[in-house]
Amino acid sequence: MLEPRSLAATLAIAALVALGPLSTDMYLPSLPELSRVFATDSGRVQLTLSLFLAGFAIAQLIYGPLSDRYGRKPVLMGGLVLFLLATIGCALATDIDTLIAFRFLQALGGSAGPVLGRAMVRDIHGPRESGRVLSHIGSAMALAPAVAPVVGGFMLVWLGWASIFWFLAVFALLAMTVLHRLIGETAPEAHRHPRSIGRILSDFGVLLRDRQYVAYTLACTFSFAGLFVFLSVSSFVVIDYFGYAPEQYGLWFMFVVSGYLAGTLIGGRLSRSLGHFRLVRGAALLCLLGGALILVLGSGHPSHLLLVMLPMMLYMLGVGIVMPQAMAGALADYPQMAGSASGLMGFIQMTSAGLLGSLAGHLHQGTPTVMVAFIAACGLACSASAWLLLRRMS
Repeated sequence: MLEPRSLAATLAIAALVALGPLSTDMYLPSLPELSRVFATDSGRVQLTLSLFLAGFAIAQLIYGPLSDRYGRKPVLMGGLVLFLLATIGCALATDIDTLIAFRFLQALGGSAGPVLGRAMVRDIHGPRESGRVLSHIGSAMALAPAVAPVVGGFMLVWLGWASIFWFLAVFALLAMTVLHRLIGETAPEAHRHPRSIGRILSDFGVLLRDRQYVAYTLACTFSFAGLFVFLSVSSFVVIDYFGYAPEQYGLWFMFVVSGYLAGTLIGGRLSRSLGHFRLVRGAALLCLLGGALILVLGSGHPSHLLLVMLPMMLYMLGVGIVMPQAMAGALADYPQMAGSASGLMGFIQMTSAGLLGSLAGHLHQGTPTVMVAFIAACGLACSASAWLLLRRMS
């Protein structure tokens, strides 16, 4: 077993958390192709993304409390098994309805990685250090959304869309092996108690009455929602509107994700000196500025893709700081129910992002206008959550 505080253990947890980004980002270049393969419209294909997020959200309400009762490791292993089986089902799908159904099941399994990964970091590193470690994990994870669309684009061209899901199945097998052989249980025995439905709901009530928890959760939620709107619509904008090839979409996506990577590195470096409160507030303003710029430059019929991608990179810089720090801030005061706190936060985050992403996908009319308007609104909501609700506690 790896020593829990070692770099190797942190990277192993990051690999488990990366299941979520890989499952969404790697197949983004194939969305327009799926419309043609299954002879359906972009809104229906987008359901493979938005319903994935819905399943991702619902399962977190279950995994969090279960892991507080039985421990992180067995619950996480069960989620990985479901993810593996559903991913194979996606690869073998012969119509869009089957793909949507298996994507939902894939999400139910894959959500175990992110929600329990956050709780494991809180278990191991405590309230003060968890923000720094989550930022470092975010830096490592930034490689997944940066590289995944590039790899997915080339796999789509050379091997077909199903090859992307076979790749994810192999990744799941490797993750299960790492979890079984190298990662020990992190939830303290003293914190593991029987939890009835009433107790779980009571825990959720405590969290939702905590202004700090709600403020951090909403800041994280709206920053991520802007990112998810971009995930939902950007492939249609880049490939169909601007006329780039699927493999080129991945390169543009990598350009935007570089902003997220820079944000996680900045957040990790400044976490000890500035703390969650200052970092979340400052980075929320970056989301607001990026959202305002993308609305001004990207509305209507922009002449070049850079007018959309440059302000989106600035928005992503803010997201890279906000998300890890807000997660750490939300979980800081709840070591006895870190799984439940992480699960509820993930549910709110994913549900909101899924609804906004789905709405943006259905309203998309071919130009970037709908996408940039939604991203601007998310930047405004993130900033409002951080500045109107979040209060300094120390």
